[in-house]
Amino acid sequence: MNPSPMIRAYRSADRAAVADVCVSTADEGGDSRALYPDEQLMPALFAAPYCVLEPGLAFVLDDGSGRAVGYVVGTGDTAEFAARFRDTWIPRVAHRYPAPTTPPRTPSEAMVALLHTPERMVLPELAAYPAHLHIDLLPGFQRRGHGRALMRTFLAALHDRGVPMVHLGMVTANRPARAFYDRLGFHEIPVTDPGPLTYLGRRTAPEEAERRPVHGSGDAQGA
Repeated sequence: MNPSPMIRAYRSADRAAVADVCVSTADEGGDSRALYPDEQLMPALFAAPYCVLEPGLAFVLDDGSGRAVGYVVGTGDTAEFAARFRDTWIPRVAHRYPAPTTPPRTPSEAMVALLHTPERMVLPELAAYPAHLHIDLLPGFQRRGHGRALMRTFLAALHDRGVPMVHLGMVTANRPARAFYDRLGFHEIPVTDPGPLTYLGRRTAPEEAERRPVHGSGDAQGA
């Protein structure tokens, strides 16, 4: 009998598997290797710093054999996290991704520029939503309720810490991800000049408004 997937706390041994999930979903829910050939780049922005700086809010979906096939990571205090990102995380990766001195010309260069501007995370319109998150699942584990379970685990951890509200930024073009968040009770937060992103938020407390998944609906794809 095959072991069942389960949610557990992130462990340092999960680092490579979490990075693989990130890379495999970072292009609007699809594999990003063609767009970002350096497979350490996207994890350095959207996965690894949370596992290092906020390990108590890092959870993985274990496939039952010990391998992480999905994750949710985030922080309860975005402003404080952005400051630690600059002071603690950037020095750890700047040797590989030095601060750009010219405008970005490629998608990878644009991501390196984002890496060196963590203050981008702090927007006045999001002040009432101090926490934020990133959630991703390998395609073979989507549409099976695992994304919903990961999200509930993360929201419960925030709620237990007394954090009332959470937000996320998602690529607007990723419609399956938007449908997933809508079903979980997230609502759109108007933001001045959001670029390619849409910002969503909700309470961390359990929501009666969560809608049941419909047949064929998906989990998050590249949050």
